[in-house]
Amino acid sequence: MALEHGMIEPFEKSQVRSGVISYGVSSYGYDMRVASQYKIFTNVLSSVVDPKNFDPKSFVEFEGDVCIVPPNSFALAVSVEYFRIPRDVLTVTVGKSTYARCGIITNVTPLEPEWEGYVTLEISNTTPLPAKIYSNEGIAQVLFFKGDEAPETSYKDKKGKYQGQRGVTLPKL
Repeated sequence: MALEHGMIEPFEKSQVRSGVISYGVSSYGYDMRVASQYKIFTNVLSSVVDPKNFDPKSFVEFEGDVCIVPPNSFALAVSVEYFRIPRDVLTVTVGKSTYARCGIITNVTPLEPEWEGYVTLEISNTTPLPAKIYSNEGIAQVLFFKGDEAPETSYKDKKGKYQGQRGVTLPKL
């Protein structure tokens, strides 16, 4: 389906594992990579995180091969891959076990039918220690669910606010 529908670009048709946190096609999904752009949350200016009125002073921007997420903190990042979800497919994304075993949780909301864009990744460091995130390596596994029929209304039909997003995308109201 990825090749037929141009669902994932760039697309790695096998799993890459040698010396990296794996990415590419897995048994029933696709292990996406995290790009090198991050927004790391900080409390330097005592901002409040408000999804209805987001203050960009809540984070610092960082770009690099390795991102250090502070203890008990959080970063936003973006996938290397651009996804185009077919009308009859829904995805659920789960974190990779290598990171989960280090107390790093990756959260991604479902990619709805006909959504497309780079995926914004939410990375939480639940430990009392700084945590390393490796850019251009696997971060989370996308699982694809094909419906028996297409939904009445897709994400594209309702003109979803995150359609076609590029880069690390902050909350929108």
